[in-house]
Amino acid sequence: MEIGEKKISKHTVTEAETADKVGSGGLPVYSTPSMIALMEKTAFGLAEDHGHDTVGTRLEVSHLKACLPGTELICEAGLTGIDGRKLTFTVQVSDAEGTVGEGIHERFIIDPERFMRKLSGKK
Repeated sequence: MEIGEKKISKHTVTEAETADKVGSGGLPVYSTPSMIALMEKTAFGLAEDHGHDTVGTRLEVSHLKACLPGTELICEAGLTGIDGRKLTFTVQVSDAEGTVGEGIHERFIIDPERFMRKLSGKK
């Protein structure tokens, strides 16, 4: 992986992703947790494209604009930093009218089997 690489994902907002359905608010608009999941999925996909398994460790996000179900979104994750196993991404979600949300996301490269062994208490 190299700094400057990007991945783009396209997504259409569904009824199941609205704030009133996921419990993050009372309105039938695209929820912040759903937007965050799209950002993480896109950054994860960029690392995965290079054969890396990663876990998300930090996310700093601004949700700037509401969207209704049926809105077509584009999410872009761009690699901005590599520090050992830590990967830093800028993430942005946009619709036809502009930016819906943006932020910074960090992920760590892991060995999945070792990671899960540690969680289960096995060595």
